[in-house]
Amino acid sequence: MKLSQYFFHTSIEVPKDAEIISHSLMLKAGLIKMLSSGIYSYLPLGLRVLRKIEGIIREEMNKIGAIELLMPSLSPSSLWKETNRWTEYGEDMFRLKDRKDNEFGLAPTHEEPICDIVRDIVQSYKKLPFSLYQIQTKFRDEPRPRGGVIRAREFLMKDAYSFHKTEKELDETYQKFFGAYKRIFERCGLNFVIVEASAGIIGGSFSNEFIASSENGEDTIFVCKSCGYSASLEKAEIEFRSQGSGIRGQEMALELVETPNLKSVTKVSGYLSKKPEELIKTLVLKADGDVIAVLIRGDSDLNEEKLKKALNIKELSMADEETIEKTTGGPLGFSGPIGLNIKIIADYSVKDGGNFVVGANKENFHYINVNMGRDFNVSSFFDLRNARENDPCPKCEGFLSEIKGIELGHCFKLGTKYSKLMGLRFLDENGEKNLIIMGCYGIGVSRIIAAVIEQNYDKRGMVFSKEIAPFSLVIINIENKELADWLYSTLKDLGIDVLYDDRDETPGKKFADADLIGIPYQIIIGKKSTREKIEFVERKTKKTEFLSLDEIIERIK
Repeated sequence: MKLSQYFFHTSIEVPKDAEIISHSLMLKAGLIKMLSSGIYSYLPLGLRVLRKIEGIIREEMNKIGAIELLMPSLSPSSLWKETNRWTEYGEDMFRLKDRKDNEFGLAPTHEEPICDIVRDIVQSYKKLPFSLYQIQTKFRDEPRPRGGVIRAREFLMKDAYSFHKTEKELDETYQKFFGAYKRIFERCGLNFVIVEASAGIIGGSFSNEFIASSENGEDTIFVCKSCGYSASLEKAEIEFRSQGSGIRGQEMALELVETPNLKSVTKVSGYLSKKPEELIKTLVLKADGDVIAVLIRGDSDLNEEKLKKALNIKELSMADEETIEKTTGGPLGFSGPIGLNIKIIADYSVKDGGNFVVGANKENFHYINVNMGRDFNVSSFFDLRNARENDPCPKCEGFLSEIKGIELGHCFKLGTKYSKLMGLRFLDENGEKNLIIMGCYGIGVSRIIAAVIEQNYDKRGMVFSKEIAPFSLVIINIENKELADWLYSTLKDLGIDVLYDDRDETPGKKFADADLIGIPYQIIIGKKSTREKIEFVERKTKKTEFLSLDEIIERIK
């Protein structure tokens, strides 16, 4: 492709709305253009990268026997109501009505539509197992789109679904997808971590996330460098290691103190000259309809996934102000465990402390020097808080390290969740009906571009790997058009994906643009260049060699 004839535009200025490096470079290099918040057009260079990533994904999916199909983005609300996800998805789903007042949703994922296909076609065990996948546009009404294409409202996704007779079949297929995902991300040039993760709204018994490490990532994961344990923020466990007697110093006399209009941990601890870990937050919650109190140390945050698992509940929400006042006798912001007549559970971190500060269940008042056993009782303790840097590893004597990252893909063992709700059954060898067992596997295709850039850039621009670069190499003509034309024609005839910068621009502009768009190899044609002595530059290292045409072809291939 000759650059003079290509739809191509780069910018020197850093875009004002760019939040992170990948967002900035994609805009500057003309890979994308924002249409609206979280909605982007892929310009020709960006689309070429996207298509190459799709090609890698298709190759690896086809290798493991997955079969491609394409489902509509628009689906009727009736499908989603079968699984209750029409309401569970909340405001994240785009909803609309047609002229006949029928409700539809723009699908953020496709479990319901794929189940609708399979239940009408598959009735016998003879058709199982099989896997279907698609690469298709998805929609989510993100409340805060950020990071360019990392968290967008319209995005490209590869989603796959597998269907099985037995759990053993599911496990075998899960491992095939697991291996394929590793190969896909390795071929894209990514460094990534695989973690145990929460299944979230997709559901299922087990899931793994593939996370690309990045300081600008919005996902938090924890890794133990001693034993290799890894998990997402929602799933990371914390080993409880007792500190001894359970009382920090000698028990002191309970005292009621005034804390005028002070509700937050930060304000209360500052006012009372206490550390945040010396406070206990009393959270009044509704758990499957029952009102409970959960105690978390002031320097920690409640992990709702852990609480749901600990209590074996499905629905969890903060109690409303009316319920809090009725339960505690005081307003929101001043709740405490003393005198409560509801079930109280606590995080392990509360077990080893004493002389705490808690809400007094009275407006503008807190208690100090509160001790468990003397002033209140806890029915049971669990690991209920979010993990933090240097927390004890649950698998060994080591400690957890916190890493920021970008989610690339997610694999789920769905089991029979959707089969039960949508009636996916098959007749086995004995003529008996059984529920089909499912797996689900997603990759954020458009997000991969941003993840690659976040891990591969320098002060000059992006550095793409050979497999996903928009072009394999760029010819930069400086002073020998005849040689440059011949080289371009020869390489193109050999099937090499080449970009030819034949523009009437300064050498500096050509070099800057070539570095910015990150094509892995550059050929520079100067006045002294010959067919046997061509300047060949590796973009990443800027290593320069003078090679013959045959040597260049061999190097690229």
